[in-house]
Amino acid sequence: MARFPFSPASWTTAFVSSLALLNTIIPVRAQTTITSSSGSSSTDSSLETISGTNADGVTQTLLVDRYPALYTGDFGDCMGGQSLINLTSFDAAYYADNMTVIFNLAGTTSLRNETVMLIISVDAYGEQRYEQVFNPCSANFYTLCPMNSSVPIFGGAIIPVSSSDVSSIPPIALSIPDFEGSAYLRIFSNSSQTQIACFSAVMRNGASFSHPTAVGSVLGVFTVVALLASFATAIYGISVPHIRTHYAHSLSVLVVVEVFQSIFFSGALSLNWPSVCAAFWSNFAWSAGMIYTPWVMNSLNSFTGVSGNSSQVGGAGSTVINNNGGLQQQIYGRSLEEGSSLAMKNELVASEIYKRAVDKTASSLEYAWAGVPVQPGLPLPGNWFGFAGELSLVDVPASDAFLTGLVWFLILLAILIGATTAFKWTLEGLSSMKKIKHDRLALFRSHWLGFLGLIILRSCFIAFFMMMTLTLYQFSYGGKIGPLVVAVIVFAIFFLGAIGLATYACFYRVKFGKYESSPDRLHFQRGKALKFLPWYRTVRESSMEEEDKVKSAGSISFFQLRFVDNDAEIQSVHENTHFTKRFGWLSARYRRTRWWFFAFWVVYQSVRACFIGGARASPTAQVFGIFVWELIAFVAIILINPFEGARNTALAVYMLGISKVATSGLSIAFLPRFNLARIPTTVIGVIIIVIQGFLVLGLLVLIVLGAISSYMSITRNREEFRPHRLEKIRMKYFGHLEQKEKDVPPPPPPIPEEPKEPYFQVKTVRRAPKIEDEDVDHVPEMNDFNPNASQYSLAAPVVNRMSRANSLANSMRSHTSGYGNVPYGARVHRASWNSRDFQNWQDDESIRADSPFGMQSRSASAADHHPHNSMSMAPLVRPSPSHSSMRPSTPTREQQRQYSSQRINRAN
Repeated sequence: MARFPFSPASWTTAFVSSLALLNTIIPVRAQTTITSSSGSSSTDSSLETISGTNADGVTQTLLVDRYPALYTGDFGDCMGGQSLINLTSFDAAYYADNMTVIFNLAGTTSLRNETVMLIISVDAYGEQRYEQVFNPCSANFYTLCPMNSSVPIFGGAIIPVSSSDVSSIPPIALSIPDFEGSAYLRIFSNSSQTQIACFSAVMRNGASFSHPTAVGSVLGVFTVVALLASFATAIYGISVPHIRTHYAHSLSVLVVVEVFQSIFFSGALSLNWPSVCAAFWSNFAWSAGMIYTPWVMNSLNSFTGVSGNSSQVGGAGSTVINNNGGLQQQIYGRSLEEGSSLAMKNELVASEIYKRAVDKTASSLEYAWAGVPVQPGLPLPGNWFGFAGELSLVDVPASDAFLTGLVWFLILLAILIGATTAFKWTLEGLSSMKKIKHDRLALFRSHWLGFLGLIILRSCFIAFFMMMTLTLYQFSYGGKIGPLVVAVIVFAIFFLGAIGLATYACFYRVKFGKYESSPDRLHFQRGKALKFLPWYRTVRESSMEEEDKVKSAGSISFFQLRFVDNDAEIQSVHENTHFTKRFGWLSARYRRTRWWFFAFWVVYQSVRACFIGGARASPTAQVFGIFVWELIAFVAIILINPFEGARNTALAVYMLGISKVATSGLSIAFLPRFNLARIPTTVIGVIIIVIQGFLVLGLLVLIVLGAISSYMSITRNREEFRPHRLEKIRMKYFGHLEQKEKDVPPPPPPIPEEPKEPYFQVKTVRRAPKIEDEDVDHVPEMNDFNPNASQYSLAAPVVNRMSRANSLANSMRSHTSGYGNVPYGARVHRASWNSRDFQNWQDDESIRADSPFGMQSRSASAADHHPHNSMSMAPLVRPSPSHSSMRPSTPTREQQRQYSSQRINRAN
């Protein structure tokens, strides 16, 4: 890396002058002193410290080789290569810990003698934040006093600043990732009072989203994991339909690459992107083949016509301009004097010697954070406009973008072919050595050339959008005829090949059958989106139940197409082994009724590539067009719901679709017509990064889950599965595969039962068991007792309280205890009657009419009561429960005869 200039003058003069210049570069702040740490005599800058005072007045010891708060990166010529000075070094930095601004400059000029003035300014987020005008003669820049072609420009300055000078720089600028700012160096001629040179460098603060090597490597490893998991499910097994089922539920590599490419190609829109977006998107450049390697880039530059000196920037030629103290006639219209070939050769040799001498003596002045001259073909550093600004972060010129992607795609195909071939012969070697079973992966080993062809076709299908976008971008960019011819050939191969193969696949499916058209209707049913927004959904009448038709809010006439296979036994495309072998690389991951979705995908990606790559010259049409197209495609893909696997559906349909729509919608704010300030632009850029960041995190999680499910698929024939704790999940997963393969709508949910209203209804009556049921003769014979005695009883005088045992004994001896406790006035009957029982009952009823237990007897006994009777009449009482100890005994036969004689006497 060249850091110091070539000199057109004598190397001896340059060497002596450079030594003198080194002695003039001294610190200008009195309070800043350099000491050797720990008394060491070493001059290593990593051990040197200085003391500095920050804006708060705090003095502290600082390392000399520390990173500044803000510093410049790569730099370029902001006059479009017309500056009269060539720079090989342009470094500027702001140290907040000691309130200084340093400035370093190295270069050459072709002017013979000119005094100049310098202006250093810093722009941040679209506004000028700092500006300093100084005379190089008073700032230790003696090589510019005056500027002479015989003296190389080399020097630096340390400029103290106050808090008021940097008050416009917000504190967040020192920590926000990818600080958006530029440092400008403008050089004016005192004689002509015009600008003769301008250089700009991007400003940094050490924090950035751009880590292409680290992030790209991690994402590449996850992509390889997804590739191996998908490949394993595609080659393991014997039955082609069974293999297809498990392959359909592995995570699609097409979707994985589409996620990365959709993020990267977001920056291909012709908009002035915030620096945070361009930095974040550079981590995904590898997915589109934008990988910088010197040997590839140098070869492509010579083919595309990119040329220039990568060691310096500026437009000063090797011929000395004799301005004679004035540049009024020669600043923009220079008359170059032709030198002899020998003189030019001598100057070139002298410059090489000078370069080696200066590099050896002044290498300690380089900074670890310093930038380098911008590479030829790249835009000015700090310019993030369009695809060229995004590519500049990975050092790929926009003119080389198409060829760079094509070269790395061909390299990838060669790697896949070599890896597949090596894997096949490795299996054969292991089989011959008895390390594996002879029939292990027999289908792949016997048809490996067919698998290899499908791998190439699948890779081209995955790269379809990338190549279409890059070829259309090359058409709109222009350039030399060679790259354009290659772009036309590649465009024809990919576009016509994809359209032709998709058409042939559809024709191959339907040529053995026919399509029938029948009338149908589209019904609009009320519903809710997101469970709270009123919404209408469309349903075909042919798929509705009769009771659902009355709930329709309206309908329109429509039709339906139904495929009828000539072979009635084979209705599923995935059960057709011949079709799967030929076109499974296109249709295997889609549902049985959505096998044709690959044709839709080709059309969708073609239109999308036209907007992103072809509409480069019309930003408004490009941005609004891609937003509308992404929105339409998002709704259409949700309605189609093509993928059989749940993970592919979640990623490709919802997560990726939401990311595309949100990114393209937010990008509308960056259109020039809205003239949005850079700080709100950065805020919107951070929102885009958050959305796409969640998409990437979700993708990584799904890759891990997909690898686990693929492991379950390739171990499906094993009786023992490890780890054992996943055995139930494995069986559930296999059941899920079997259900999804049928591609039938799920059964309707059960109708919830209506809540029952409170009510009371007697349906059955069951007799509860009684204590008396334990008696052997619990239903006494009707001829052994008088039924009247069991219905009414006289309360006998109670002298002593009977025990519960005596009460139960009396109850067991009672004739009526077998019938339990009956209400007052109720009659006890037998469960069954015969003629003799009925006759006895009639006799008892006739006797009862004159019994002392009847109502008339009760009245008479109450009226004719005599105090000298040996026995007083007790009132009729209701029998107490059988378990009570106070229950009166039933009258005996002797008592009944006595009562009967008393009744007869009273009657007389």
